[in-house]
Amino acid sequence: MREFAGKIELDVRNSKADWDAFLPDKAPKHAPNVLVVLYDDTGTAAWSPYGGRIDMPTMDRLAKGGLTYSQWHTTALCSPTRSTFLTGRNHHQNGFATISESSTGFPGYNSHIPPSNATMANVLRDAGWSTFWVGKNHNVPIDEWTAGASKKNWPLAQGYDRFYGFIGGETNNWYPSLAEDNHYIDQPYLPEDGYHLSKDLADQALKMIRDVKQTEPDKPWYLWFCPGANHAPHHAPEEYIAKYMGRFDDGYEAYREWVLPRMIERGILPADTDLTEVNPMPDGTFTQTDLVRPWAELTDEEKAMFCRMAEVFAGFSEYTDAQVGRIVDYLEESGQLENTLILYCADNGASGEGSPNGSVNEGKIFGGYPDDEADNLRLVDKLGSPDTYNHYPTGWAMAFSTPYRMFKRYSYQGGVCDPLVIHWPAGFEARGEIRSQYHHSTDIVPTILEACGVTMPEVYAGVEQTPLSGVSMGYSFAADGPTEKKTQYYEMLGSRGIWHEGWKAVAEHGPMAGMSGFENDVWQLFHTDVDRAEAHDLAAEHPEKLEELKALWLEEAKANDVLPLNDLQIIGNPKDFETFIGMEFHQPTPPSGRYIYYPGTSEVPERSAANVHGVSYKIAAEVELTAESQGVIFAHGSRFGGHALVVKDGQVHYIYNFLGIPPENRISAPVPTSGKHIIGVEFTKEGMGEYREGVGPLKLYLDDQQVGEQQIRTVLGHFSLCGEGLTIGRDSADPVSSMYGYGFDFTGGEIARVVFDIADDAYLDLEAHLAAAMSRD
Repeated sequence: MREFAGKIELDVRNSKADWDAFLPDKAPKHAPNVLVVLYDDTGTAAWSPYGGRIDMPTMDRLAKGGLTYSQWHTTALCSPTRSTFLTGRNHHQNGFATISESSTGFPGYNSHIPPSNATMANVLRDAGWSTFWVGKNHNVPIDEWTAGASKKNWPLAQGYDRFYGFIGGETNNWYPSLAEDNHYIDQPYLPEDGYHLSKDLADQALKMIRDVKQTEPDKPWYLWFCPGANHAPHHAPEEYIAKYMGRFDDGYEAYREWVLPRMIERGILPADTDLTEVNPMPDGTFTQTDLVRPWAELTDEEKAMFCRMAEVFAGFSEYTDAQVGRIVDYLEESGQLENTLILYCADNGASGEGSPNGSVNEGKIFGGYPDDEADNLRLVDKLGSPDTYNHYPTGWAMAFSTPYRMFKRYSYQGGVCDPLVIHWPAGFEARGEIRSQYHHSTDIVPTILEACGVTMPEVYAGVEQTPLSGVSMGYSFAADGPTEKKTQYYEMLGSRGIWHEGWKAVAEHGPMAGMSGFENDVWQLFHTDVDRAEAHDLAAEHPEKLEELKALWLEEAKANDVLPLNDLQIIGNPKDFETFIGMEFHQPTPPSGRYIYYPGTSEVPERSAANVHGVSYKIAAEVELTAESQGVIFAHGSRFGGHALVVKDGQVHYIYNFLGIPPENRISAPVPTSGKHIIGVEFTKEGMGEYREGVGPLKLYLDDQQVGEQQIRTVLGHFSLCGEGLTIGRDSADPVSSMYGYGFDFTGGEIARVVFDIADDAYLDLEAHLAAAMSRD
C-alpha cells in the first residue's frame, strides 16, 4: 500500500481520489512469465536430452531452443529440494532436513518454514505476478494435513493464488487424493472415462493461465507445475507403455555401458568420465534394500518383469512430458512462449525405494512385508494399470543414475545430480547449448527473481529475512565457463557431503542404516572438476584437502541448522526408538484411544486417522437402516490395503484387505430389521506374525449379538502410501474392496457416527508406525 496522495475535504466534491494508493503493484513492462516443471525421482541418465532411452519430446524441444545443464544439483530428497524452490534457502534453514512425516523438534527438522524465509511466490505476487501451484506439494507440515488444522503452511498462505494437486509425497495416478486451494476434493472423472493425474494437472494449469490472460492479458504469471511423475506408483496409459516394449531387454548393467558414451557424445559428461562400480559402498554402510541384484543371476521370468517395470516407468515419464507439451503448445499458440522463462527439471536422483526385486505394490515394502515373486509375475501384464501400485527394482535406479554412485537419498552424485533445461527465447540468444557450471536447487529462486527484475526484500511482513542461500544462474545464459558458485553442503538422513571450488568430500553413511558414531565415518575425496562421476577417491593422496573440506562442512552445518544429525535406527534398537519418540512427533493415538467420525465430512488423511495398524481395535457404527440401505459406512485405504464396513445386497460386510493380497478377509451377516442399530467390529491382536503383522480373531457384531468371527492379519505400516484416508458414508477414491465400485455412497438410511477405539498397545506399536513414516519419501 502506497501513501495516499489525494485530497480529503468535508465534501467529496472538493476532494481528490487516488486509486494508485490502493491498487497492487504491477510487474515491470515486458516482465516474463515463469513456468517451473519439477518432476520427481529422475536420474540424469534417464531422459533423451541427456542421452537416455526415455523419449521426452517436449523437453527435447526446449533443450534445442535453450540450455541443458550438466552439473545442476538437489538435496537428494523431494520435500527438502522443493523447500529450496519455495524460498531459495537451504533445506535445513527451511526446517526440511527430510520429509514432513519424519519431522523432529529441531530447527532444521520441524518442517515449518520460518517467517524469516519468505517464499518467492509471496514476493512475485506482491510484485504483480499471478502465482499458481499445480501438482505435488509435500511441503505442508504433517500436523496441518487435516481439514481442521491450520492452513498457514498450505500453498495459498505461501503466496500462491491457486493450488490444485495433492498434499502428500505421492498419490495414485488413476485415483488420486486431491486438494484444491485449502480443501480436499474428489477427482473430476474416472479412469474408465480417460482420467490420469498428469492429464488432469495439465488441464488445471491451462485453466489457470487462461483465466489470467482473458481478464488481465498484460499480467505475467508464475506456475509451479509438479506432476506425480516419476515418483511411484508408476502409472501410464497402455499405449505409452507399449512404445517401450523391448527397449530395456539388455538389462540395467548393460544400460549403464550403453548410455555413458551417449552422455559424453552430447557433452553432458567429459570424454574421460569413468563408470562407478555397482553397489559401491562397503557392506554394512547401507541397508540391504539398496543392493542391486546382478542381471545375469535373474531368472528369465524376473528379467521379463524387471524390463516391463522399466517400460512402465518410461511410458509414465513420456506421457507426462506430453502433458507438459500441451502447456507449451498453448503458450506458443497464444504468443506467450517467447517471453516465458521455463525451467524443466527433477527434484532428486532415481529412486531405489523399489527394493532389489521391485514391487507390484510398494506398500508391502514400506510395511515390512516381502513381495511374493509368484504374485508379482501374475500381475506383470497389469503393471502401470489401476490394478498395481508398482515400482521398479534398485537396478534401474542405479542405471538411470549413470555414471554415478548410488541414487536418491545419498549425497553422492547419484542422489543429488539432476536434469535441468532452461528455455527463454526473449532472455538469451543461446540455442541447444550445454552449460557445465556447478549449480544447485538453491540457485533457482535467485535466478527467477533476477530474470523478473525483482529482489528478495530484507524485511518481509515485518520480519527480517535470512539471505538467499544460492546465486543466480543468469550469468550462465550467455556462455559456458567458470561457475560463480563457490560452496554447497549436502546432508540427508546422516549422509553428508560438501562441494567447494571443484572438490567434493562425502562421508560414507547409509541413510536408515542405523549406524552410530558419525565421528567414525570414512570420508572420501573427489576432484569433481576432473572426475565428474566421483569414481576415484583421493582421500589418501590429499589428506589436507579432505580435512579442509570436513571442517568446511561442519562450519556450513552449524550455519544452516543441519545439526543434530539423525540416523536413528527405530527398528530393533530400543534406545534409538526411545530417543525418536522423545522428539516432537505427533503420536497418532489420543490419550482416550477414541476417535469419532461423522458423515458429510472431509476425508481424514491416512496419518491423522485412527491408527489400527498392528494393534487391537474396536469400531462401532451407529446407523439407521431400512430395507433399501446400501453403501459404504466407512472406508479407509484402497485396493492395495485397507478396510471398510459396507451394506450391500441385504448384508452387512466388514472387509479387511491385507496389502491387496487375495483373498480379502470378509465377515458378512444379514442386515437386521429396519431401525437404529450399532454395527460393531472387534479385532484382538493375540500376537505378531513373521513380518510383525498383527494376528488374531476378528469379530462382527450386530447390536449386542456376535454374528461372525475369523482369524485375520493386519498391516503394520500404512494402508495407503498415496494418502487415501478415512471417509464416512462413501469410499473416496480407489475402492478398498472389489465387491463395490468407486464411491458407493451410503443411501436408504442414515449414519449417525462411527467410533474407533484403539487399544492400549497402540503406544507399544508406535515403533512400527514410525518405521513406515521414515521409509517413505
